[in-house]
Amino acid sequence: MNAAAADSVLPYLRHSELDLPKGDLWIFGYGSLMWDPGLPHIDWAPALVHGYHRELCIYSSRWRGTPARPGLVLGLVRGGACRGIAFRISAPDVPTSLDALWEREMRRGVYHPRLLHARMPGRRARVLTFIANPQHPGYAGMLSTARTAELIANCRGDRGPNVDYLTRTLKRLAELGVRDHHLLGVMAAVRTLRKNR
Repeated sequence: MNAAAADSVLPYLRHSELDLPKGDLWIFGYGSLMWDPGLPHIDWAPALVHGYHRELCIYSSRWRGTPARPGLVLGLVRGGACRGIAFRISAPDVPTSLDALWEREMRRGVYHPRLLHARMPGRRARVLTFIANPQHPGYAGMLSTARTAELIANCRGDRGPNVDYLTRTLKRLAELGVRDHHLLGVMAAVRTLRKNR
C-alpha cells in the first residue's frame, strides 16, 4: 500500500447533508466507539444491525500505525450482521457530538455515514454508523488472517499499539456476550507471531 494514498482525503458527506431524525440520535459503535465513545450519551444498549459485518479493513497510518507501517482498524462491510453498542445522544448534544464524530471518523473520507435499522432490547431504532468506503485508497479489503495478524502485531501509532485496539475491542465484545470468531482468530495469530519473535 502507498502510505500517501492511504492518507489521502476523498470528498464525503457532512452531517448537515444527511437526513437525520429529529430529536435524540442513536449512534452505533462496532469498534473503538464501543469502548471509547467520547460522546455525552444519556443511554446505551447492545444493538444488532443486519446487512453488514465488522472487518479489519481500514489502514490506520496515524492512530494505530504510521505511514511507513500502517495498522488496521475496523469498518463495516456488506454481508451478514454485526453486534455492537448503540449510544443515545440527547437532542441538545447532537450538533456538537456530530462535529466530534466527523472529526474522529471522517477526516479522510474512508467511511460513508449511513443510517441503518438496529434491534435493541425491547425496541428498534435507526442508528447512525460508519460503513467502509471500498473506493478509498485507505481501504485494505479482505486480507487473510495471517496478513491481518502480521500488520497488527507490528504496528503502533499515536494512540498506542495496534494490538491494544484489537484487545480492547474483543474485551468489550466479551462483556456483551459476543464471540467474533474472525477477530478471535486474528488475535490467536497475533499471539503466535509475538511469541515466536
